Amino acid sequence: MKTKANIVDETKKEGSEEKDVKGIPHFWLTVLKSVSLIAEMIQPYDEPILELLQNVRVVHHEEPKGFTLEFHFSQNEYFSNTVLTKWYGMFSDIDPKDKWGFEGLYIDACKGCTINWKKGKDVTVKVIKKKQKHKNRGTTRTVTKTVQADSFFNFFSPPQGGKDELDEEAQNLLQADYEIGHFIRERIVPRAALIYTGDYSVDDDDDEDLDEEEEGEELNDSDESDDFDEEDERPARGGNAKQDGAEKPSECKQQ
Repeated sequence: MKTKANIVDETKKEGSEEKDVKGIPHFWLTVLKSVSLIAEMIQPYDEPILELLQNVRVVHHEEPKGFTLEFHFSQNEYFSNTVLTKWYGMFSDIDPKDKWGFEGLYIDACKGCTINWKKGKDVTVKVIKKKQKHKNRGTTRTVTKTVQADSFFNFFSPPQGGKDELDEEAQNLLQADYEIGHFIRERIVPRAALIYTGDYSVDDDDDEDLDEEEEGEELNDSDESDDFDEEDERPARGGNAKQDGAEKPSECKQQ
């Protein structure tokens, strides 16, 4: 009876240990570093924090229209938040008179969240020391200054203000932020498992799209050359051959 009781106790112990294990270790860090667009944002000092990232979710909103990216972290020594969020607002410029002109929704606003960093753990800032020399006395002193550091976690502090209120650099950062948010929602979160196993590469997918565009342009060029050949073979009728101006495909405005 004691032996049976010991076996039951050991089984319960093993079961409780298994329940403490949540997901695949470093799953999301591996996924994010596998995508060059996101990997460029991740610094070496970001990685220990991203190892604690347990899940990334997309929550869609109807009113106002948009979505929120939720980054769920386990309890850690870096910040007290368990969820970091990034909200994106979307709109469409539909012309009531043109019901067929709807081209989709556009990201037009975003808002991050406040990260409650624990003392000495904020990786988004760094302290620099600079020596200053007194002009008259000739003495020097060391001045410390806190400046922004490159970090993945700057993603949660986008430039604030309307487009008309921001300078060109801030506008470019905001535009890049929209693209990253759309990229995470559409390409990374739905295919995270495939990216982790290596069965899907976002970067290769982008290269294939680029190749298809280049092949399409080459095909258009060959079509134009055929038209010119046919024009040259015809008897001259006192006029110059008219060149066909192929229109460029309209860019996708959705970001």
